[in-house]
Amino acid sequence: MILKSSIKTRLGNTSDIQGILSLQEENLYSNLTTKEREKGFVTTPFTENQIEEIIKQNGIFIATNNENKIIAYAFAGSWKYFEQWDIFNFMVARFPSLSINNIKISTENSFQYGPVCIDKNYRGKGVLNLIFEEMRIEFVKKYPISITFINKVNIISEKAHTKKLGWKIIDEFNFNNNTYLGLAFEMKQTVLYKTK
Repeated sequence: MILKSSIKTRLGNTSDIQGILSLQEENLYSNLTTKEREKGFVTTPFTENQIEEIIKQNGIFIATNNENKIIAYAFAGSWKYFEQWDIFNFMVARFPSLSINNIKISTENSFQYGPVCIDKNYRGKGVLNLIFEEMRIEFVKKYPISITFINKVNIISEKAHTKKLGWKIIDEFNFNNNTYLGLAFEMKQTVLYKTK
């Protein structure tokens, strides 16, 4: 477990864009070997313009180390922002049959969280919990529910979100020849602080 004092989390700004793009490149599924993918990956590449847009909406959160290097980022935004990718529209179409703790999910009461990416040298040390809590404090003001999806082969990410943070798997679907898990999180709940 790392010391919270050695990691700082905050809202991202335009000066963070190059650091975000660099971390994305290092962890993009298409850039990794089969062995490297076993340790986690991100599938959605964001352009500089798309990152600028989410920054304007206060929807990207970053973690930095003592050298002020970006070691993690997490996206969060409205369905309007994410509708530019087909997979999110597919997910939204499934909402009428989905719920969490008997609360029906809609585009009005939920938002999309993710992708989240953590530098491989900082995984398993509590960074996910810190950056997620930074996001939760901001987004609980507007939304009671957070939604995300995880590629079923990304077992590291699934375990991290369900075991460390307390997300619930509420859906499973196929899209573009991949199987995904749909997950939900009630924003009012306290984040679990587990590292394993």
